[in-house]
Amino acid sequence: MNTTKDNSSAAAATAALYADDHIAYIKPFAVEGRPGYSIHAADGTPIGWCESRAVAFAAVRQQDLEPVSVH
Repeated sequence: MNTTKDNSSAAAATAALYADDHIAYIKPFAVEGRPGYSIHAADGTPIGWCESRAVAFAAVRQQDLEPVSVH
């Protein structure tokens, strides 16, 4: 009888939870005709915006988050 447990699904679930806490989504938007990039937490909560995509990515990385582009 095999008494070892397959922890691959548990490890995947843990990795997914960890990833959610360390990802910020960046998506293009416009306000009054001016382009910009909004920054959102993994749960969709807006946490900031920048006029430049490069600056948005840099800001996210400064907070030890992984930026992900959303189109």
